Amino acid sequence: MSSALTDLLPHPIVQAPMAGGVSIPQLAAAVAEAGGLGFLAAGYKTADGMYQEIKTLRGLTSRPFGVNLFMPQSDHADPAAVEVYAHQLAGEASWYETELGDPDSGLDDNYEAKLNVLRDDPVPVVSFHFGCPSAEVVESLARKGTRTLVTATTVEEAQAVERAGADGVIAQGVEAGGHQGTHRDDREADGSGIGLLSLVAQVRESVRIPIVAAGGIMRGSQIAAVLAAGASAAQLGTAFLATPESGANPLHKAALVNPLFVRTELTRAFSGRPARGLVNRFMREHGPYAPAAYPQIHHLTAGLRKAAAKAGDPQGMALWAGQGHRMARELPAGQLVEVLVAELEAARTALSSGGNV
Repeated sequence: MSSALTDLLPHPIVQAPMAGGVSIPQLAAAVAEAGGLGFLAAGYKTADGMYQEIKTLRGLTSRPFGVNLFMPQSDHADPAAVEVYAHQLAGEASWYETELGDPDSGLDDNYEAKLNVLRDDPVPVVSFHFGCPSAEVVESLARKGTRTLVTATTVEEAQAVERAGADGVIAQGVEAGGHQGTHRDDREADGSGIGLLSLVAQVRESVRIPIVAAGGIMRGSQIAAVLAAGASAAQLGTAFLATPESGANPLHKAALVNPLFVRTELTRAFSGRPARGLVNRFMREHGPYAPAAYPQIHHLTAGLRKAAAKAGDPQGMALWAGQGHRMARELPAGQLVEVLVAELEAARTALSSGGNV
C-alpha cells in the first residue's frame, strides 16, 4: 500500500464498518490495538451519535481508525411500489405487534452534518459507501489530514474513485456480506456481481491507487491470495461479526454457524438495496417482491427487524453475512487479528517455497 496509508496499519487487515450497531468502539479499538485498522460505522446514526462514538473510541486507543459514511441517495423509488410492499408487510407488523416505519424518513443519512463534524474534528480515515464523493469533498478532508477510501464493485466505479482523488479503493466482491456498495442502484445489475479475485485483478489493471479487497475473506490464506492478486490490504466484516467485542445481536452471531442457515443470498427484502444475508423466512417470503427503493424500505422495515430481535426470532431479522460465514471463529477481535496474521505469514511462506497454501 502507498505510504499515504501504510503507516496507519502494521498489518494489512481492515475491519469492515458494519452499520446497525455491529462496529462499535470496543470492536474498532481491539482491532486497532492488534495492528489492524478498526472502523466505526456512521450509517443510520445522527451526526452527534457518530461524534460520541468517535470520542469513546479515542478513549480506548491512540491507534489510527476509520469512520464510514453512507452517500446520499437519489429519490428514484416508485412510491406506488413502496406502498404495495408496505401492504405485503402488514401481516408481519401484526405478527410482531409493531408498526411499519415511515418510508419517507430521509435520503441523505445526515451526510453533510457528519462531514462537518469530520472536518471540524478530523479522524485518520474516512470511507464512503453507496457512491463516490465529489473531488471537493475528498480534497476538503485531505486538507485536514484525513485519508479517504471509497467502495467500488466494478472497474468503472473504481475509476470514478480514482478520478475523485481518493487515497484508495475498496474493491468489494459479490461474496461480501451486508450491502453491496454499488454507486448506482440498478435493478438490471441484480445478480451480476463480480467475484473478489477477478474484481481485484481487473481493478489493479485499471487504476493506480491502492486497493483494499473485501468480500468473503475469513482466513489469512485468503488475505494472501488477494494481496497476490494486487490488493494492498484486506477488509473483513463477517470474520469480526462473531467476536465478543462485536455489537451484533447474539441471535445474529449464533446464526452464522447454525445449521438452520446454510446459505446466503443477495436480497432487497430488508432495505430495498442488494445486501447479502443468511437466507431466512423473511427473505424467502418477501425478497422476490421487494422493490428497488433504498432507504425507503430500510425505514419501512426497521421496526419489524427490531421487534423480531426482541422476540428472539432470527427468522425475521436481517442476518447480514458473507459467503464464508460458516468459517466464523468466536475469538476476541485482537486475537483474531493475531491468528489472521500468523495464517497470512504461513501462506506467504508456502507460496514462496512453491508449496500449497
